[in-house]
Amino acid sequence: MSREGESLPPLLLLFLFAFVAHGSVHEYAGETFTSKGNAFVVHGGSEGIYSSASNPDDRSAAPSDREAYIKFEKIVFRRPDGHANFSSGLIQAIVFEVEDRETIGGSAYGGQRAVCCTADLAKLGVCTQGRVIHRPSLTNPEWPQVFGVSFEVDDVVATMPAKMIPITKTGMYNVYFIHCDPNLKHVVVEGKTIWKNPTGYLPGRMAPLMNFYGFVSMAFIILGIFWFSQYARFWREVLPLQNCITLVITLGMFEMAIWYFDYAEFNKTGVRPTGITIWAVTFGIVKRTVARVTILMVSMGYGVVRPTLGGITSKVIILGLTFFVASEVLEVIENVGAVSDLSGKARLFLVLPVALLDAFFIIWIFKSLSATLNKLQARRMLIKLDIYRKFTNALAVTVLVSVGWICYELYFKLKDVYNQHWQNAWIIPAFWQVLSFSLLCIICALWAPSQSSMRYAYSGDAGDELDKEETTLTLIKPSPVPSKDTRGVSEARSTQGSNDAAVEANLEEEKTD
Repeated sequence: MSREGESLPPLLLLFLFAFVAHGSVHEYAGETFTSKGNAFVVHGGSEGIYSSASNPDDRSAAPSDREAYIKFEKIVFRRPDGHANFSSGLIQAIVFEVEDRETIGGSAYGGQRAVCCTADLAKLGVCTQGRVIHRPSLTNPEWPQVFGVSFEVDDVVATMPAKMIPITKTGMYNVYFIHCDPNLKHVVVEGKTIWKNPTGYLPGRMAPLMNFYGFVSMAFIILGIFWFSQYARFWREVLPLQNCITLVITLGMFEMAIWYFDYAEFNKTGVRPTGITIWAVTFGIVKRTVARVTILMVSMGYGVVRPTLGGITSKVIILGLTFFVASEVLEVIENVGAVSDLSGKARLFLVLPVALLDAFFIIWIFKSLSATLNKLQARRMLIKLDIYRKFTNALAVTVLVSVGWICYELYFKLKDVYNQHWQNAWIIPAFWQVLSFSLLCIICALWAPSQSSMRYAYSGDAGDELDKEETTLTLIKPSPVPSKDTRGVSEARSTQGSNDAAVEANLEEEKTD
């Protein structure tokens, strides 16, 4: 046998652990066996399961609601009529926890590792030729669970007995159907396996997200109450940008609520509700698109420094629509379909456009912010300048945190090849929701409707006091006389006794100005 610590062949491992299923009910509709090494394999599923809360020794009773298990139902192996004139070797189902992966496979005299027992290994008496090589787990001698069925002569169908395997240890579990008989290359698998956690059918790595979306929904409701109360109080002072923020908050409330119901339904049935998922994805993408376009418009000074976007309006709309389409396609495929259906190049083809569009948004936003800050500083609009500086700092921190988190996410995925840290996987998508919600809260604090909202708005008459002073100083020609005369006018007003002709002339000039 192989030395302890050796691993399965790399190609087989990549095949075994790359699979991502639709849900906790894994259905097989004519799945064909794939040749991997000296074995023929169908991956039946891979999911994280929390340990059962029931008594592990009571296997005769019906499963309770708080019990975790993997159940095999109506598993059928079917072969063509023209290939039924012989009895076959076993087609085996093997269930193991990822930490016990070293117990599967072996090699003779330190040679190449194999999944099926070879003649050399059979001579050593460590396995039966033509069957899957496995050894008992060091932590639980009853694992891995291996059982099978074979074809008799003229049998077209071989039915595997129904079986339920209680899960008494939290871990990432894998199911494979494997046979070692080259004559069975035309066999297909039908039926289903049901994977259940103590709290429901939601996969273990996704289970915490249901509660997370519930909490975020409450957070959006609290933010919405604050924003809409301000909106109702000062509706006469509302700016167009504040209408965009209102739309983002509304979309966010719907998105979080729909995601919660999507996960709740998934947890109840074990099958992802396609319709609800598509709605949740769509609301999320619309919110994300509107948020990016709104931030871009704010960065350009729309409604604050300039009344319209002018000729670049069409470019902003085209960028937003392109981002929406690219993101919608990617998110629907990732959340509704099985990711493993896509090759690496096909997935990159979908991810790359979204990443490039995001980068383009960031570059355009910061370039526009720089121009807007310079314009506000030149016009001495100090109140608006202070708001925009705070907004710029918040965006810069958000971008830096995002880049850091992307690096961590790549490190996490590269290091966790076998999904051993599946219990922490939910934090990655949750983080992005928390980050976007935090930025939305900052924007709401900076641009909340108030009595003074209109003082932040664009004014064609240079509404800022400082702007007026700057314009006045530009129009008056420098002369030593006005300063003296102005003091004369002031003295005339205070004493009310001067009848000097120069004072009267200056008063007339002040009225004209």
